[in-house]
Amino acid sequence: MIAVIQRVSSASVEINRQIKSAIGKGVLVLVGIEDADNQEDIDWLSGKVVNLRIFDDATGVMNVNVKDDGGDILVISQFTLHASTKKGNRPSYIKAAKPDVAIPLYEKFVKALEAALEKPVYTGAFGADMQVALVNDGPVTIIIDTKNRV
Repeated sequence: MIAVIQRVSSASVEINRQIKSAIGKGVLVLVGIEDADNQEDIDWLSGKVVNLRIFDDATGVMNVNVKDDGGDILVISQFTLHASTKKGNRPSYIKAAKPDVAIPLYEKFVKALEAALEKPVYTGAFGADMQVALVNDGPVTIIIDTKNRV
């Protein structure tokens, strides 16, 4: 799994000109799933997202996680994170999992985030044409690949 994690002061996702989900202060997670991903990747990444200390403490130092800061999480499926651009100018998405594999893993990832955050997590709609809006706070943007943990 690859995740782009952005600290936001607000974020929303629109589908067919209607807001599907919106959050205030929190974290926007764009997540890409590949065939090799499994429950171990879900558990590790969900724990990492919730526990990343990317919010300021009372002294202005990034030392607080989204849960302790009271923020929300918005998760958007993003198969293009697995784009290969090594050959030519048209990205290849061969590594991205097909929906029959990706959807159950995506749903398990959202549930794992909810369990770790101890409140609902907001989402887009898997495979939908979505317009994502965000105000990146900082900016703080972190990329995590569960296949590169060491």
